[in-house]
Amino acid sequence: MFRALVEGRELTRFGVRLEVLPQGQITGRGFGMRVGGEWEWRDGYFCRTLEFGQSGDPYNCQLVLQDGDTLRFISDQGQGDQADLRIR
Repeated sequence: MFRALVEGRELTRFGVRLEVLPQGQITGRGFGMRVGGEWEWRDGYFCRTLEFGQSGDPYNCQLVLQDGDTLRFISDQGQGDQADLRIR
């Protein structure tokens, strides 16, 4: 289901444009920096790494909730910080 939602579409929020590719890559830009990473769907969670500029986020599995054309990603298997991205 997740793959069908994002395939061929961008995920956006202020200053961020990402593509989550079916082959397991994440590409895009965030606040003028290139963003890249890898992802997999594991045990009902979106698990990913991210690299941006000289920084990055370590591997983290996130709960994904959908509300219309918005996806909410909640880190630490739904126990951490959250970010809303629109499907375009």
